[in-house]
Amino acid sequence: MPIFKYKAIDREQKTKEGLVEAVSEDQAAETLQEKDFSVISIKEVAFSKKHIQIPFLNRIKIKDIAIFSRQFAVMMSANVAMVQALQILVEQTSHVKLKAIISEIADEVDSGSKLSDALAKRPKIFSEFFVSVVRSGETSGKLDEVLNYLADEIEKDYDMMSKIRGAMIYPAFVLTGLFAVGIIMMVFVIPKLTAIFKESGAELPLSTRILIGTSDMLANFWWVILIIVIGLIISLKFYISKPFGRRQLDYIKLKLPVAGKLFQKIYIVRFTRSMHTLIIGGVTISASLKIAADIVSNKIYRELIEETIEEVEDGNSISIVFSRSEEVPKMVSQMMSVGERTGKLDVILERLTNFYARDVDNSIGNLMTLMEPVIMIIMGIGVGIMVASIIMPMYNLSGQF
Repeated sequence: MPIFKYKAIDREQKTKEGLVEAVSEDQAAETLQEKDFSVISIKEVAFSKKHIQIPFLNRIKIKDIAIFSRQFAVMMSANVAMVQALQILVEQTSHVKLKAIISEIADEVDSGSKLSDALAKRPKIFSEFFVSVVRSGETSGKLDEVLNYLADEIEKDYDMMSKIRGAMIYPAFVLTGLFAVGIIMMVFVIPKLTAIFKESGAELPLSTRILIGTSDMLANFWWVILIIVIGLIISLKFYISKPFGRRQLDYIKLKLPVAGKLFQKIYIVRFTRSMHTLIIGGVTISASLKIAADIVSNKIYRELIEETIEEVEDGNSISIVFSRSEEVPKMVSQMMSVGERTGKLDVILERLTNFYARDVDNSIGNLMTLMEPVIMIIMGIGVGIMVASIIMPMYNLSGQF
């Protein structure tokens, strides 16, 4: 959606400049008039090549929100007025879409809206977790402290996910390259090498016959395979878009041989970190659990948290459901129980977060160490089978002369 830069006069006769997102210039003017702005000028922002209007390329990432949170927290801690801080961020933010959104938020706050209400209007950008923490800071009068803490937690979460993605880049790159080279070999190279075997009429080993059959199928029926692969991908996406399919996928993730434990630790960190941040911010345990259920992003853990909410609302302990589940380490439920009894649940949650965050880092390092020899073994087996399937018939043919 286009971004328009405007200059207008507000209800207090002050000149305002900012950005607004709208379909057309007329709609942008109508949006400003609804805010009691008298429009002086509106001009569409010219996009550079790095701001191509493709939703996938121009989407706001968690990194952008982390940077926004940190900069906003620093200015609020320095006693900069909220509207002024937001206006400064409009100039400092490089992401065009986020720049327009911050400008709109600044206008709404300047018109008398609460910051949390302005953020809540944009749920695709600012999560319920983000809004709830900000709202708690407004209620307690400690918005600057809460914003700093929120920025810390977002950055920690971003760092953890960046490490996980970084760890997956190497094996993904190697396996993709291996697959591409294998396809090229099967389609263009193998047919030329095996042509002499077909002409000889000699009996070929099973591995060679399988290699030739696979090569012929890829060369002659690649379009059928492509249709099947696309169909499977679409079917899988449709299946996991349904509640039952999503639950099955989330369950399989937790049961994977090596990665399952890593996924479990990641979900535990997400839960304990979000709960700690919300409780520190003054959000009730019941409300914190409801928000954490969405943040965890796993149906199995979501169901556990929803059961926990029912127990808490009935006056029972937060650790009852967790203590019965195989998906939650016993240490988590036991320490949370201790935190409840001592009135230091927030401290316990912080310690659990730090412990499992370090454990995730160690697990990622171990996984990378394990992946390298596994990939080499897979490559060796694949190349060995291919070479043996070609060399063995050659020896047989040479023995006939």
